[in-house]
Amino acid sequence: MNFWLWRDKRLTPPQGQGSWEGIFNGIYRLQGKNRKKVGQLARLLGRFRQGAEALPDAAVVLDSEYNIVWCNRLAQLLLGLVWPQDNGQRIDNLIRHPDFSAYLKGADYQEPLELVSPVSELHVLEIRLMPYGDRQTLLIARDVTRIQQLEGMRKEFVANVSHELKTPLTVLQGYLEMMMSMEEKDSPNAKPLSLMQQQTSRMQSMVEQLLALSRIEDASNVDLENQINMRNLMDVLKEEAKALALDRYQVYFSCEPGLNAHGNEIQLRSACSNLISNAIRYTEEGGTISISWRSTPSGGGQFSVKDTGEGIEPQHIARLTERFYRVDSARSRQTGGSGLGLAIVKHALGHHHSELNVTSEAGVGSTFSFIIPVHLIDKQEIVVEESQLPII
Repeated sequence: MNFWLWRDKRLTPPQGQGSWEGIFNGIYRLQGKNRKKVGQLARLLGRFRQGAEALPDAAVVLDSEYNIVWCNRLAQLLLGLVWPQDNGQRIDNLIRHPDFSAYLKGADYQEPLELVSPVSELHVLEIRLMPYGDRQTLLIARDVTRIQQLEGMRKEFVANVSHELKTPLTVLQGYLEMMMSMEEKDSPNAKPLSLMQQQTSRMQSMVEQLLALSRIEDASNVDLENQINMRNLMDVLKEEAKALALDRYQVYFSCEPGLNAHGNEIQLRSACSNLISNAIRYTEEGGTISISWRSTPSGGGQFSVKDTGEGIEPQHIARLTERFYRVDSARSRQTGGSGLGLAIVKHALGHHHSELNVTSEAGVGSTFSFIIPVHLIDKQEIVVEESQLPII
């Protein structure tokens, strides 16, 4: 039996006598079961590899030390890996890029990393790392070159068209104003000219917002070291709100002293101004709008605009920051809304590591707010009693 188990290459056991025959047959049966299980595992592994090869993205399996355990064919094409020669190699020894090394060391994989392909500088990859199993990590790389090109073309098209529309709209508005000044009040042409001027002003406002959105989208490198005096910014916003309210609303401002932020003042002012103008636009006359800037328990700074307007149904809230999305198109046209204001807010806040939060109840009102994180806040110790400053 010892010779058959360790030296004899035949699968069939030798003939045994007495009780040895049962032992030989039992061992042979166990070997058959093991071979069947190995075959099943091999087929399962083969199906897994076929499925992984069919993925539209590059896939690399890494162990706890970020050494390569397995990769598919696209990983070889997009990342320049060589299989099986690179088996056991550490991934950052093969993808030598400072951003990738920092991403790997940071171990914060909630957001993907965009990286130039090691194979071709003309291709951009979106890399995601997903921990799974027993301290293993799955690396997924997707070619987003075409998406970036289309996004760039879209931005360029919007910026160019908006710029080209600005001049003819200015000319039209100038001539309309001149024609209106020449007409008598009871003239039949007065009303059509007034409507034409209103629509021209609306188009001009939309063009200005498109240009503002394009500028904010292009300004990817925001200087977050620049300090913003939020007290002064709130004073400017107060004057703008006063001009919009025109004694028809109760508007209140509250600003915590000594609480300043870091970032781009123009972008933050644009975001805050859009939130305030939206609150006034969609609140009935006589309503109340409360604007505040205060610190949060976590140490950040929260800007909030609360109104007593008509409110927003829950199904609309997730789409509010989409370009040209409007809850009520007819009402937006009446109030002059373009559907771009909250898209501007979204991009401006994204550059300041923040996002827009919306809570609303139909028929009761809405609250739009955002929090500037603690690392962009500069709080000075000033002992001043905080008070609400009514505009009207």
